[in-house]
Amino acid sequence: MQLRQTDKSMRSTRTEGDELGTERLLNSLMRIWVLGLALLVSLTPTVVAAQTLPTAQDTAKATVAERAVTPLDPVSLVTEFDLNGLKVLVKHRAGTQTVVAGLFIKGGVRNIPPDKGGVENLMLDTASEATVSFPRQRLRMELSRMGTTIGSGVNFDYSGLTMASTRANFDRSWEIFTDVALRPSFSPDDVERVRNRIVASLRDDADTPDSYLQLLQARVAYAGHPYLNDPRGTAESVARLTSADLRQYHKQVMEKSRLLLVVVGDLDPQMLRTRIAASFGKLPRGDYHPGPLPELSFSAPSVQVTERALPTNYVQGVFTAPNLAAPDIYAMRVASTILQNRVFVEVRHKRNLSYAPDAFLWSQGANVGGIYVTSVDANQSVRVMLDEIIRRQREPLPREELESTVQHFLTRHYLGQETNAAQAGELAQYEIIGGGWRNAFVFLPRLRAVTAEDVQRVAQKYMRNIRFVVLGDPKSVDTKLFTGQAGG
Repeated sequence: MQLRQTDKSMRSTRTEGDELGTERLLNSLMRIWVLGLALLVSLTPTVVAAQTLPTAQDTAKATVAERAVTPLDPVSLVTEFDLNGLKVLVKHRAGTQTVVAGLFIKGGVRNIPPDKGGVENLMLDTASEATVSFPRQRLRMELSRMGTTIGSGVNFDYSGLTMASTRANFDRSWEIFTDVALRPSFSPDDVERVRNRIVASLRDDADTPDSYLQLLQARVAYAGHPYLNDPRGTAESVARLTSADLRQYHKQVMEKSRLLLVVVGDLDPQMLRTRIAASFGKLPRGDYHPGPLPELSFSAPSVQVTERALPTNYVQGVFTAPNLAAPDIYAMRVASTILQNRVFVEVRHKRNLSYAPDAFLWSQGANVGGIYVTSVDANQSVRVMLDEIIRRQREPLPREELESTVQHFLTRHYLGQETNAAQAGELAQYEIIGGGWRNAFVFLPRLRAVTAEDVQRVAQKYMRNIRFVVLGDPKSVDTKLFTGQAGG
């Protein structure tokens, strides 16, 4: 699941919602730097065109890339230690000239009552405006001089305050980063300025069809679930937040049991341990236990149509999916990628019904996958997409297609892990919602072990009872078609 960015230089960027979301989010976060985990998935994905199947040349390149970048024992590069309740992960990357650090707050929207929606996002965003030791102007001058970036991001499951610096400027950057994390000033002027910016952005969501579609989808998919509480909050809830609210919430979450610290770069873990003990090590231990996250369950298909005068109908449907720690996630990645390719070919190339039809799989603690299309003929587009789902459920997958899809996925994975930001984000995501950071290093062999039978099985198990939302002309939508296929 990816973090929603709140960095000052990337205000308008939307997170990705398909299975490429984590990778693309982390690459963009490196520019600021912030992370995202997605990795992490967020409420408002940007829908992108599907990838075409790889050529023989792509496969050859992937094999070379795999040999070149895969260490013999990648787990040994990560040092884990505990400072009286604060878990710290340090990944050593010899020779890299940059360092990335992320302080992650566990729990996500489960930490926040609806009437305080968006408080964690506003708190982190405002924290990087000014601190006790670094007033606003001085903070900006120092960061600009060093080329260091500090930013933040949120998603349903966790949030992060992040820093990227050069190795040469790490010492001073770390001093500023810890002050931002531990001693933000939360002046009324800073809070008002950041709050107004966030409120304006939230109010814009209903003006853009794709953004509004995601809001409609969330209300349908997450009814009765903690995820109904948008991590950004609402325009109304954020407008009510004050400096006092931020200080109180900051005090609440700055406990070791609620936090995870990840550092990636060419640094000595023991040196870092001493510095962390002198800063974050002084926080109270706390006793935070978020408990299990409720699973999503869709017992029947549904369709909800919202009328709006638009040139085309915007359609998205979601189904429940395995989370990052579930054994089925590997087969589901493959199944979703194959569906994405098939939908792109059938809807766009063969029939020219839509420019950017898509199938996606997110990365959330309570996960979903789905399909998306914007089309003048929504009925025919959805019929074709549902037919492709039925094919995945009924027809065995050709061996060549399975192998090429897996290899293409591996290539994208390696390319997405080139930066320190991406690697820090992956460690954090797996540690918080993926069953532990070591699972990040079993992803590739388990993906290779996926069989055609596995792909067919997860398609039958998960790609059903789809909950659709449509934004456009109700008279042009055959709701029976939407709810009568794909295992409904």
